[in-house]
Amino acid sequence: MDNQKLILDRLTTILSETDNSNAAKLLNLVDEAGRIFIGGAGRSLLVSRFFAMRLVHSGYDVSMIGEVVTPAIKAGDLLILVSGSGGTETLLPFVKKAKSVGAKLAVVSMKAKSAMADVADLVIQIGNDNSFPLTSGMPMGSQFELSTLVFLEAAIADLIAAKGLTEVGMRAIHANLE
Repeated sequence: MDNQKLILDRLTTILSETDNSNAAKLLNLVDEAGRIFIGGAGRSLLVSRFFAMRLVHSGYDVSMIGEVVTPAIKAGDLLILVSGSGGTETLLPFVKKAKSVGAKLAVVSMKAKSAMADVADLVIQIGNDNSFPLTSGMPMGSQFELSTLVFLEAAIADLIAAKGLTEVGMRAIHANLE
């Protein structure tokens, strides 16, 4: 089978099994937040960076956790974590800190129940509990990461439409020290 077709078919299936109403719930939390902190680990971190960048382009105050210039999280802020397992050991201290100061937590995961989900204000389960079989051609989490990327990019498209943002306006915010 053609690997491009395999990947697109798997992503289409996973996204059809995903509750799209969670995109609006996530964007509502984003709008209510004072500041937004985003993170993940491994390839999920890379996906979280895509989302963080798009939120910055949309005019939000966004920080990536773990960066030396990231300020302290506080009540009224939002922490968004991308974690396939919902239990990534290196991310759990961030969950604890965010909750201890009164920040909200949104978790994007392939699991509806997990250490992170148990304390989250919003759990966005990508697919369902049976959406991620071992698939030759999509090793080691590719199905989750790519479907999460598409889900979050579609949420940004919803945000852009709802806010009437323009390409010109977003480009004005885009990094110019590249």
